[in-house]
Amino acid sequence: MRKLKVGLRPIARNINLPTVIKTAVIPGDSMERLFIATQVGEIFYIGDSGLRLFLDIRPRIIKLGASRGGYDERGLLGLAFHPEFYYNGLFYLHYSAAGTQGPGALPDSFQPNPCDPPSLNLRWTNRETQFDHIDTVEEWVHLPNGEPRKRRTLLHLRRPFFNHNGVNSLTFSPETGRLVLTTGDGGSGFDPFNLSQDNLEIAGKIIEIDVRKNPSNGDPPIVTRFDELPSAIQATLTVIAKGVRNIPGISYQRFHNQFIKYAGNVGQELIESIFSFTHYQPVPVPLLAQASSMNTKGLINFGWRGWEGGLPALVPRACTENQALDEKIMAFYQEAVSLASCRLHPLTSYYHQDARAGKFAGTALTGVQAYMGRNIPGLTGSVVFTDFARKYSKPVRGALAYTSVKPNGKQNDFHEIQIDYEFGNQPAHFVSLGTDLNQTRLFLGVYGSARVTDLNQGGVFEILP
Repeated sequence: MRKLKVGLRPIARNINLPTVIKTAVIPGDSMERLFIATQVGEIFYIGDSGLRLFLDIRPRIIKLGASRGGYDERGLLGLAFHPEFYYNGLFYLHYSAAGTQGPGALPDSFQPNPCDPPSLNLRWTNRETQFDHIDTVEEWVHLPNGEPRKRRTLLHLRRPFFNHNGVNSLTFSPETGRLVLTTGDGGSGFDPFNLSQDNLEIAGKIIEIDVRKNPSNGDPPIVTRFDELPSAIQATLTVIAKGVRNIPGISYQRFHNQFIKYAGNVGQELIESIFSFTHYQPVPVPLLAQASSMNTKGLINFGWRGWEGGLPALVPRACTENQALDEKIMAFYQEAVSLASCRLHPLTSYYHQDARAGKFAGTALTGVQAYMGRNIPGLTGSVVFTDFARKYSKPVRGALAYTSVKPNGKQNDFHEIQIDYEFGNQPAHFVSLGTDLNQTRLFLGVYGSARVTDLNQGGVFEILP
């Protein structure tokens, strides 16, 4: 691996926070178009004359940023186009629904305390009233007259907290042809109810949905667990992975006659991690619902909440004698022990504190994409990732880096990619990363604020040599 420098070409400016960047060929069109979904609920594409509106669902989106100073992790989170979109016009959305605001599952922020065992064994009770919001996954169709229309709802998901809902959360698997939904652990911090390791909880999982099956024409129930779903809907679902904290999507890279899957797990206190896997044994949800204690060793397990990437989950606390230093206490020792031999190890990780030459101190992983193009020498066959904002940068700047899978499958180091572009004095948070259909072009989403309520601060750039 070597040091790389890239440039940026502006494609869209003055847009709201871009959560999804991907391409598709619109029915009746003759070329691949770049689509941009924003957190507030707009979907644009780059037409012959510039930015054009494809769909506006802002009235369907929950009110964002009202109680957290403008910051929010809800909104329009996922967009995926059916593999046959050009012929059938079908596409899929994942968003936080308007009018579903609740009080949240806990009155205060959660901090595990190994000296207080009850804090390590909380249960989410009164779920029908103690929740933050409801996410929905829907199927839409692009009609011959050019107007999109909702066809059906696939899932209604009740979420305990405002954060960790996943982002760039929908894609289609080129292996199975199924829609893949990547969900976070439900939020707060340290996964208070350990939802990500519970086989029956929908939170903290990577799920495949067989959209070829249509179990009903009515609205599905609002649920938190797989066993709350009707059997006909259960029959459309399989689980790929668990132990997910929060995840900015999944990327598939063809390697000979198989696909390498890349998925990132956003860290808690110390570390951001990118995972890769090729083989897995998905478990049909009806089997999970019938026997929650069944052997699920075939599932990929990212290890959360016992493990934060390659480290046991640790709680930093300021040292009594020197507040500038901290001690790190293992939060969930027994969980870390039980998961030690069955978790997936990260392909690479980067840290919230790192003074090594050529590295950076990050804050939150925001994008992971395989790159198969040849226009950027040194990147072909690699996986590229973005961090929201490197620590100590003034003005704020995100980070771009890459790694690759070793032939022996072992963990690998990463290298930062230098960016030759002048953002001026404005902050530049790196909030999303996308590719075209063949993974030969890379696109970076940038936002000038950490607050979604600061409107029209965003841009999308193509990454160039």
